[in-house]
Amino acid sequence: MKTIDELLAEGVSGKRVFVRADLNVPLDGTTITDDGRIRAVVPTVKALADAGARVVVASHLGRPKGAPDPAFSLAPAAARLGELLGAEVAFATDTVGESATATVAGLADGRVAVIENLRFNAGETSKDDAERGAFADRLAALADVYVGDGFGAVHRKHASVYDLPARLPHAAGYLIATEVGVLRKLTDDVRRPYVVALGGAKVSDKLGVIDHLLEKADRILIGGGMAYTFLKAQGHEVGISLLQEDQVPAVQDYLKRAEERGVEFVLPVDVLVSAEFPDLKTKAPAHPTTVAANAIPANEEGLDIGPETRKLYASKLADAATVFWNGPMGVFEHPDYAEGTKAVAQALVDSPAFTVVGGGDSAAAVRILGFDEKAFGHISTGGGASLEYLEGKTLPGLAALED
Repeated sequence: MKTIDELLAEGVSGKRVFVRADLNVPLDGTTITDDGRIRAVVPTVKALADAGARVVVASHLGRPKGAPDPAFSLAPAAARLGELLGAEVAFATDTVGESATATVAGLADGRVAVIENLRFNAGETSKDDAERGAFADRLAALADVYVGDGFGAVHRKHASVYDLPARLPHAAGYLIATEVGVLRKLTDDVRRPYVVALGGAKVSDKLGVIDHLLEKADRILIGGGMAYTFLKAQGHEVGISLLQEDQVPAVQDYLKRAEERGVEFVLPVDVLVSAEFPDLKTKAPAHPTTVAANAIPANEEGLDIGPETRKLYASKLADAATVFWNGPMGVFEHPDYAEGTKAVAQALVDSPAFTVVGGGDSAAAVRILGFDEKAFGHISTGGGASLEYLEGKTLPGLAALED
């Protein structure tokens, strides 16, 4: 895989360099609530601009239906990128149309432009190779060189991620190089004990990575909504908690295999419950109660791990040499259910281990809860991409960057 440093050494002055970034940031209207992914691509964009390239930044945002939708415009992200670069960033109001063509043609050496949301064109995400290829051809006409730096999208076989690199000389940006280097430390040469903390809503989202980690990890901690499927698999009633009944047999198999392999599975011993889901807009007090994990009332649902579980998980993380964490422990967006996620984050901060926060909601949580990002070994920009890498899958966007 060619690196951006090799590309820079060859010279990029005057060349149009297409940077596939991941600017898929959360928005409240037009206000960016977490700019972590934008900040992550700045080193690559700045290095190219400083070397005299004409930089064309492209990304998706959200899930529009293959047509323009103002709610998913990249205009706020383009403005924020300009603020972070300390330079004006031009913005094209389409992807490969008149605005994109004129905006790129008007770029001077060392200047940067962002084109509109790639998913406004159905060709970006099409499962039809010809349709994706046709869109990739039009994107290729905007550039001379391709740099892949959108790690959060490399697990997608999309036109700008998979097809476009085949049409242009290509290299990996700084972010992708960093992400891959970190993930190799979680797969190829792991320092032990290796502890994995998994949360989030659905156990089905994590089945593949759990299956793979049974061969790698020494200890696996389970929290979030997925914990209730594990508790059900142990024979406990979970009230109206989030439950994937169809996954119970698979979870029971994992618990059995873990025991056979000596992998320690750690589940909640107490949880915060309520009969009502909290109001995440007003953040009105929720008044939860704490119950044992095997005594959830029939008309209530678990919404966070309890105080004893927080202590237990902190102790299970304390002796780790390597930690990977993906998924919050509860509904962290509400202050009454944020303590479980906060406790896991604090345990990582306190640990001397090499700690990796696996993107997605976990990365958002550490920022929202006020943690210093530098206190963690690495905060990934790609939750789904990280998980699929750890599953041992071939990621299309990485494969496309291989020479």
